[in-house]
Amino acid sequence: MSASESVAVLVAHPDDETLWAGGTLLAETNGSVFVGCACRASDTDRAPKFRRVLTELRARGAMADLDDGPDQFPLADETVEGALLQCLESRRFDRIMTHSPLGEYTRHRRHEEVARAVLRLWLRGMLSAPELWLFAYDDDNASRLPHAIGDADIVRELSSDVWQHKHRLLTVEYGVAETSWEARVTPKIEAFSRISSPEQARAWLERTRTP
Repeated sequence: MSASESVAVLVAHPDDETLWAGGTLLAETNGSVFVGCACRASDTDRAPKFRRVLTELRARGAMADLDDGPDQFPLADETVEGALLQCLESRRFDRIMTHSPLGEYTRHRRHEEVARAVLRLWLRGMLSAPELWLFAYDDDNASRLPHAIGDADIVRELSSDVWQHKHRLLTVEYGVAETSWEARVTPKIEAFSRISSPEQARAWLERTRTP
């Protein structure tokens, strides 16, 4: 990340920015980072933790408050798009990072919905960036913990110091237990699929998981 580069990280939940891209954000010490989170603005536990983590990531950010109940009822496209746009100070960036339409594991509907919303907004020109980076992880149909996809467009092995910092953000700042799913997953390798053309974006939209 150059000193003038602006990056938006658009995620479903507070901690997604750290779990799936935190090492990259910590390692890229220059530029400007904005994290938009679609859920949990009214969560009196998670929202303050999100703001503290942003300070450590040297990022600005904002949260919306989409339904995030355990039933995970599907949300209308315009509802998710509106929540993301509500978060943003700007709609023009040098890079936008977000979930994959397939999610990072089987399955969390809000991850998939946020990814599809970002792709649609980018295709319509309501979000502008030369590149989109989609988190590239898979759990082999829930047969194992999520892991970086080895042949993704961008694959980055984190240094020990960066990974430890990322892990501390999750276990100390977000307060997840050392034995929790999040702590056990915390990737030491981060991976991303790069999108730079409308054709690529449309192809990804067609790869959405079936209900």
